[in-house]
Parts: sequence; structure tokens; C-alpha cells
Amino acid sequence: MNVLAAAMQLLVAVAFLSIPLVRHRFGPAAKAAAVAELRRQEVRPEVLEENRLRFDAGGHETAAPVTVAVVMTAVAVANIAEADSARLLTWIFSALVLLMNVVIVYSNLTAVRSVEAAFRRKGDPELARVEVAPFLRAAEGAFPGWVRIQTYVRNTIVFGGSAVALLAVSVA
Repeated sequence: MNVLAAAMQLLVAVAFLSIPLVRHRFGPAAKAAAVAELRRQEVRPEVLEENRLRFDAGGHETAAPVTVAVVMTAVAVANIAEADSARLLTWIFSALVLLMNVVIVYSNLTAVRSVEAAFRRKGDPELARVEVAPFLRAAEGAFPGWVRIQTYVRNTIVFGGSAVALLAVSVA
């Protein structure tokens, strides 16, 4: 069963790596669309840079998913090697990944409210004038249609793969 857990953990790692890859490829188009929307709203586009708002794969948009992928790969290796710590590591990190993905999905579902609140917290009066829903729709619209499907597949892999890995080490 350790091989099954490892296979699921490697799938989860690949799923997380897809996040920065998609943002790297389509982030500049999303930014251009967001800038156009800001201009339509008569908000200076520079407000994005001034507040360090990004659509590309920079910063935590790469660091977090790559870290998850590295950790899950390391746990998969421990499972393949049948290390004594493999079961404990699987329980810790597969459970954490499940919980993290719940937070990610929740933040995606509540993006408009979350971004509005974040913009208010920044204290920038110009940023506070941004109509967030059309701003986010513009940025999301710059991603190809298959990205939404890829997101559903990624979430299915992360939730399902993590659950299967936990079950696999539980019965081993």
C-alpha cells in the first residue's frame, strides 16, 4: 500500500506544480486585462504595482506550490523506501494538503469579498475605488477556458489523492 500512497502523493505534487506553470504562461495576459479594466474604471493601473498585486507566477504563487510539491515528493520517496517514518509523514502532510486545499477552494469561491476586504485593509483610497467583481472577471477571462477544467481536475487530484494516500497507509 505504500506504493499506492506514493503514487497519489506524486500526483498531488504534479497538481500543485501546475499552478505556477499556468500563472507563468497566462499571468501577463491576465494583468493586461486587469489593467484595461482599471482604465475603464478610471483607476490608475500603477496602483497594482504600488500595492504589489500580481497575476504572474512570482512570489508566493510559485514558492507555496513548489514547496508543497517538494514535500509531497519527499514523503512519496519515504513511502517507496518503506521508511519507518513514512506512515507518520503521510498522515501529517497529506492531511495538511487536504486542509490547505480546502482553504484554497474557499478563497477562490469567496474571491470578490476577500479581495474587497484586502483592498480596504491596504488603506489606499484609489485601490478602494476598484470595482472588484469586474476587475477579477477581466483577469480570469484572460485565462483560456481549459484552465477552469484544469482547476477542477487539480482539486479532484489533490482531494482524492490525499484521501487515498491516507487510506493506503492506514491499511498497510
